This record gives sequence, C-alpha cells and structure tokens, in this order.
Amino acid sequence: MHTPAIGSIDILVAGDHALLREGLVEMVTAEPDFRVVGQAGNSVTAVQSVAARRPRVVLLDVEMPDRPVCATVRQIRRISPRTRVVVLAMDDDLRLLRDVLAAGAHAALVRSASRQELVGVIRTVCQEATSVLMVSHRNASQLAVPASSPLSRRELQVLELAAQALSNAQIATRLRIVEGTVKRHLTNVYTKLGAVSRLDAVNKAEAARLLQPSFRTGTPRG
Repeated sequence: MHTPAIGSIDILVAGDHALLREGLVEMVTAEPDFRVVGQAGNSVTAVQSVAARRPRVVLLDVEMPDRPVCATVRQIRRISPRTRVVVLAMDDDLRLLRDVLAAGAHAALVRSASRQELVGVIRTVCQEATSVLMVSHRNASQLAVPASSPLSRRELQVLELAAQALSNAQIATRLRIVEGTVKRHLTNVYTKLGAVSRLDAVNKAEAARLLQPSFRTGTPRG
C-alpha cells in the first residue's frame, strides 16, 4: 500500500477525456510528493469532489462539459478557498487564459506543456501568492502590450511587487517608502479594481492588461 509522503500535495484531476486524465495522473504521480486523490469527468463531479476532498490543487481542463470553465473556477474557489486551480487549455488563447485567471484560477497553461513545466507550475502556485500564465514564445510578446491604466505609476509599482509575493515591509524597502504608504496604495488599488485581496487585484489587473502576467516559457521555478 502506497504511503503518502509527508507534506504531500493532494491533486484532483478533472477532464472529460479519459486519455487526458490518465496522462495527467501518470505525470503527477511520478513526483514522490504528489498524490492524486480523485478524478472527475465533468464540472459537476469536479465541484462535488472538491467539496468532499478539499485537494490542494485541481488540474482542470478548459473544455469541461456542463458549465463554462470560469463558472467552475469560481465555484471551486468559493467552496474551497485554499485549493489552487490550474487550468489546462488546448492552445494559448490569451483572452481565454486571462479570463480564467480573472475568475480566480491560480495558473493557466497549454496542454502541450511538458511534465517538468506542469510540475513546476503546481509547485509554484502552492508556494507563492502569485498567478502563473504559461504561453508559447509566439504569444509571449503580446503580454507586454501597454494599456490605459486607472492606477497611478506608484500604485502599479506596488501591485507589481505584491504580485511577486513581497510583503508590505519588503515592498516599502524596495521602493524606499514607509509601510503605511504601501498599505494606502494597496487600499487604493483594491478600490479602483473592485478587488478584495492581493491575488484578486493581481488577477484583475492582468485580465485588464494593466500588469504583465507571470508567464513561464521554460521550466518554472519550483
């Protein structure tokens, strides 16, 4: 009988194609600290499994039947806030990938990603308070297109550092300002973006193309 590793990461694999699910299960179980705790073939079953098992990570295929992927992401986040949602897409449609991040997914990457890339993304979203967008080299340049921003230059600087999981004190040190000023800037950012948390603010800023998403075109840092 297999004994889970201490500190193992419980993963639910959700996709309507059995071959895709089996391939994902094979990839993640190759890691000694990863443990697949369930599989789901549709959105309803995926949400029910999350409610019952509270996995650390859900690998969610973007083309799940029953309901739109963004609605599924929101429901998973609502019933299990600690669960990290990683969405897998057929191709790197930037609008779609941004939409799932804005809905609350912690990462979005294409199905063609390698095992090392997938494992790296899972480790990253479990360890860092940031979102990950993995696209091809072909589309990576599109992420840097500037947009008209409701945020001031300083507010954008603070949010960019917050997206890197820096604390208020670390941001203050980096920008050479006091911690209270950082808090005030973040409060303004939340108000302007209608956000309720750092991650929510970062996701909404990335969806609106105010920030460049944290994308990886090689092996993500784990």
